[in-house]
Amino acid sequence: MNNPIINDLKWRRTTKRYDATRKVSQQDLSIFLEAIRLSASSINSQPWRFIVIESDEAKGRMDKTFVNMHHYNRPHVFDSSHIILFAYNPKYTRDDYAKVVDKGIADKRVLPENREGAFAVYSFAETNTLADGDTSAWTKAQTYIALGNALHTLARMRIDATPLEGIDITLVNEEFKTELAGYQCDVALAIGYHHPDDDFNAKLPKSRLNFEDVIFKI
Repeated sequence: MNNPIINDLKWRRTTKRYDATRKVSQQDLSIFLEAIRLSASSINSQPWRFIVIESDEAKGRMDKTFVNMHHYNRPHVFDSSHIILFAYNPKYTRDDYAKVVDKGIADKRVLPENREGAFAVYSFAETNTLADGDTSAWTKAQTYIALGNALHTLARMRIDATPLEGIDITLVNEEFKTELAGYQCDVALAIGYHHPDDDFNAKLPKSRLNFEDVIFKI
């Protein structure tokens, strides 16, 4: 199938080794970050926060979180261009959704006189809130929507990426506690450009299950 979207997705690989001499330009980074800001989420909740690790000082802090485990991902910290922490709000409340509603009013999506009515869909958030206020199962799922959007955007931009569930969640959340401000990070994303010689995965053919094994029309 010769289609720009399909070609972009066939091009994408999970990068195993980055070229430390190449960095994502600030212009491309700005486009990418705007794209993830525009990601879809349930009831437009946007229960996320994205921490961009760019400076050597910040990378040094991230590097420290690999002291105990997932050492195979440690080289990405300094070899990739940037690492983004994808974090979610573990206790999303009506006050959090009020910010969404009020932004909708500011953007002229919602009429001021309809403000209270705009909270009707918040009932869906309530059905995904445990007795102790925990919304993690729901809000974490929204964050993965943003991650999927990020990967597709990067493929279109021909920027390589590596989703990183292989991180020490405890140490990452402690090290970046101030920046996360109560949000929880369970996954990160390294971006940059793969090493022309040392990234074995870039040379392997794409492999996915057959169409008829995963797509069912009824």
